[in-house]
Amino acid sequence: MRLIIAEKPSLARSIAEALPGAAQKKDGYLSVGDTEVTWCLGHLLEQAPPDAYDPAFKPWRRDHLPIVPGQWKLVPRPKARGQLSVIRARLKQARQLVHAGDPDREGQLLVQEVIEHLGWKGPVQRLLINDLNRPAVARALGRIEDNARYYPLYRAAQTRARADWLYGINLTRAWTLIGRQAGHDGVLSVGRVQTPVLGLVVRRDEEIRHFTPYPFYVLWAHLRVGAGTLKAWWVPGEPHRLDERGRLLDAAPAQTLAERLPGAEGQVSSVDSRRRRQPPPLPYSLSALQVDAARRHGLSAKAVLDICQRLYERHQLITYPRSDCRYLPREHLASLPGQLASACRDDTTLSGWLANADMGLRSRAFDDAKVGAHHALAPTGKPFVAERLSRQEADVYRLIARNVLAQFYPALETQEVKAEFRLLDERFQASGQTLLVPGWKPLFTTRDEPPPLPALVEGEACQALEAQVEQRETRPPEPFTDASLIKAMMNIARYVEDPEVRRTLRETDGLGTEATRAGIIETLLERGYLVRKAKALRATRLGVGLIHSLPEAVSRPERTALWEQRLEGIAEAQAEPEPFVAQLVEDLRTLVGSADSQRLSAALGAAQGESPEAGPASKRGRRTNSPRRSAGRKRRPSRKGSTT
Repeated sequence: MRLIIAEKPSLARSIAEALPGAAQKKDGYLSVGDTEVTWCLGHLLEQAPPDAYDPAFKPWRRDHLPIVPGQWKLVPRPKARGQLSVIRARLKQARQLVHAGDPDREGQLLVQEVIEHLGWKGPVQRLLINDLNRPAVARALGRIEDNARYYPLYRAAQTRARADWLYGINLTRAWTLIGRQAGHDGVLSVGRVQTPVLGLVVRRDEEIRHFTPYPFYVLWAHLRVGAGTLKAWWVPGEPHRLDERGRLLDAAPAQTLAERLPGAEGQVSSVDSRRRRQPPPLPYSLSALQVDAARRHGLSAKAVLDICQRLYERHQLITYPRSDCRYLPREHLASLPGQLASACRDDTTLSGWLANADMGLRSRAFDDAKVGAHHALAPTGKPFVAERLSRQEADVYRLIARNVLAQFYPALETQEVKAEFRLLDERFQASGQTLLVPGWKPLFTTRDEPPPLPALVEGEACQALEAQVEQRETRPPEPFTDASLIKAMMNIARYVEDPEVRRTLRETDGLGTEATRAGIIETLLERGYLVRKAKALRATRLGVGLIHSLPEAVSRPERTALWEQRLEGIAEAQAEPEPFVAQLVEDLRTLVGSADSQRLSAALGAAQGESPEAGPASKRGRRTNSPRRSAGRKRRPSRKGSTT
């Protein structure tokens, strides 16, 4: 008998339906001919708690820290024991074993840890499925690989899980214990990803809180040239008092110049005219979709993830959603026209977009070299009927379909002109844009572009008709929203000052993963470190106090992002886990030793921030009868890829 272990029941059903023959439903598995398909329920196993290694670790004591297991243990999740028993029984009957976890690092871990925990000694094959439609699953079944090829991916995920345990357990216990000394009755959770993300919000809020606006002045003039009129802006020079962005801080020079300009003559000193060609925006990764869906439809990152899971599993309308890739395999070029025709035919909006698409075009999105274990989100070809979905599901699906349809539209082409003028020995600038080929732009709502300039000839005369000075005021940075915080987590390098580290971080995927970023935000909300104010995410006094009590290295993104880079090295079989873990343990000794109750007390007392919202979410950070659970065990162990 061949046994296939899927990551979840929905995947198991799709595999069984794609096999030849009729599937028979059994207790915890499906039987199809000589093949049985069983499933996990998310993680069936979890890292053992500290007291599983030594009962003395059950009470929280500082002199036990750092807790470092000598031999790592996994324990069954209580609600998963039944399914684990089913898999154990089917393994005893199996001659062949196929690993069918999701095509990512966490999916590799989730199934393989079960296989190893149950003691399977034979060879293992790997089934990789991105699309739950029957034809796609059937094709995947014809391309089963050797699982040994993906063993480094498993080692990386395993190392990440162990490192998260070490980091979360030890630092959470350390700060909770000093919190008790400081009079805080609650668990102070610290995690290798959640804490730097909280740090981003805390520092942004403080920038806003401490921001002092000041006025600056701009001067514009209406100029007449041979072909018409335009609006040009004065570029003040160094003799004037300017800020770091070149903005004028004194009104007097602008007012004096404005009075002299009407009727003044000058010339066009330079004209830079360039034809710009913009390819269509790429198909979505999950994070890119979360950013756009938040901006366009006001959806939280978690809402988008949940919607995508339903579109993938329940409705089978899209391909695997937890993807960090924005490219598609070249082989999709042959099948996509038919899939898009089927997907779009019953929706007025999508069919309108499809009617104007040119399926003979090939965009930069089809690039095998940039496709890893999974590709960008795309429609599966199953007909989309909006009435069968919620409004939000339909909105998200249309975004996904739109970005794939855009690949079959021409590039957007514009003529962009930048011109400089000289009047009264002062520089003025103007810019404009002319739309030449609309290309993909009609599919997107975009910001207004600058109007075109009249035809200009370098050296021709110009004359000022009028001028005006406007007083403006500097504005603080915007508070983070779901969209901007997800984007910050994706592009974490921009928040790093060290140029060498910044260069290194540009090569990583940022803070968290496609699968975990939404969960990180929700975790911070649940633990009372963040609150939502309209669309804004703001730090609470508890969140601010925690960040200020921690060593800066714990609340900054550098450590975590570089950590991800080292894990990627393990995933690519270029590094071993042991040196990484050993260095982490040494770091933890230093960090635990730095925990200071007086510093925490002062930080909590001085903290400025929002009050946590009333209700269940604000109570989840309070100490319960089982502090061990709050310290390191995942709140939702069934959800793959949750982050401490």
